[in-house]
Amino acid sequence: MVNVIGLGYIGLPTALMLASHGIKVIGTNHHIEKVERLRAGQTTFREKGMDELFRAAAEGGIVFSTELAVADTYIVSVQTPYDEFTKKVDMSFVNAAVGDVLRIAPKGAVIVIESTVSPGSVDRYVRPFIEDHGLVIGRDIHLVHAPERIIPGNMIYELVHNNRTIGSDDPEIGERIKAMYASFCQGEIVVTDIKTAEMTKVIENTYRCVNIAFANELAKICHHDGMNVDEIIRICNMHPRVNILRPGPGVGGHCIPVDPWFLVGDYPGLTPLIHEALNVNASMPAFVLKRIGEIMEKEGIRDVSRVGLYGLSFKENVDDYRDSPALQLLRSQKLHLGTPLKAYDPYIERDIVENQFHSLEAFLAEVDFVVVMVKHREILERTALLKDKVVLDCHHVLGQLPRLYRL
Repeated sequence: MVNVIGLGYIGLPTALMLASHGIKVIGTNHHIEKVERLRAGQTTFREKGMDELFRAAAEGGIVFSTELAVADTYIVSVQTPYDEFTKKVDMSFVNAAVGDVLRIAPKGAVIVIESTVSPGSVDRYVRPFIEDHGLVIGRDIHLVHAPERIIPGNMIYELVHNNRTIGSDDPEIGERIKAMYASFCQGEIVVTDIKTAEMTKVIENTYRCVNIAFANELAKICHHDGMNVDEIIRICNMHPRVNILRPGPGVGGHCIPVDPWFLVGDYPGLTPLIHEALNVNASMPAFVLKRIGEIMEKEGIRDVSRVGLYGLSFKENVDDYRDSPALQLLRSQKLHLGTPLKAYDPYIERDIVENQFHSLEAFLAEVDFVVVMVKHREILERTALLKDKVVLDCHHVLGQLPRLYRL
């Protein structure tokens, strides 16, 4: 039996996937409201294919609880933020979950940490924590790191098709956990040591962070000197070894803007490029705010209440708004005592900011200037509704409009 601890954006799909493929699963979360909702057959966030997966898991007998169960395998999928001052990973949530496991786990149980951590975190934080409980790792308890590799908006597909990495002290235990994930994962599953598994996951997100920062910096350069960044990227990408991404309004979520800080925090003298890439991406919401001011002046728009942000989530076609660029922009605006801009997102049903609308038509009726912060499918399909508006396309994805601006 597998006990999945933490039923958020990663833990819940993982638990459902295992249960729908013949494995007995108990999903544990400390929040009773979330557990009650899951017991009632309701998912806790919107994701393509999640409802169908939930029904399959229910048929497989998945159980939801606020308490841990006696199991042979525990999957820890809890948050790993970083310390704002030191930039080092905060392992308190992981160790709290591991502590709960140690109180109930039978001898020889395997603890699989799916949470993303900095390289060496298991050695520095988890091993000593377990040993302080008088347990011998490799005899009383086994440790494995199997970092997740999925993205909101495409979670179900990627759980099945993406390659996986299993880090383990003991190759035999690694193979056992590999077989568990292979019950649903069709990608290649590599078994390696724990520190290598930790490093590969952090590096994957850091690679994306640096590439995004390059595109964003290129957009700033081109804007400063009146060049067309889209045309430049298009031509450069015709080279067989060049693949420049599109610029955007910033980076949100809990992966790309967080994980690279783990390396900066642990290796401050060795990561100037990564540090600067993080700073470039973090500067983009303020750059968008500056562009809004420039465009308002050029278009003769005096009333900031007629400006609206389209999109509050951190990426397209999801309801996950954790530290999204739009929220970063609104926080920056608030610091300057500005009147909050109007906002709308088709995927976010409850109010999370002031002046939030829940209908595209109602939103557009109240604004003259639309800032497209998220490239949701809706706005790509209904671009014609913007024909009478001033539009700032922060992702450079919209077609021709009479008064269209780019970053």
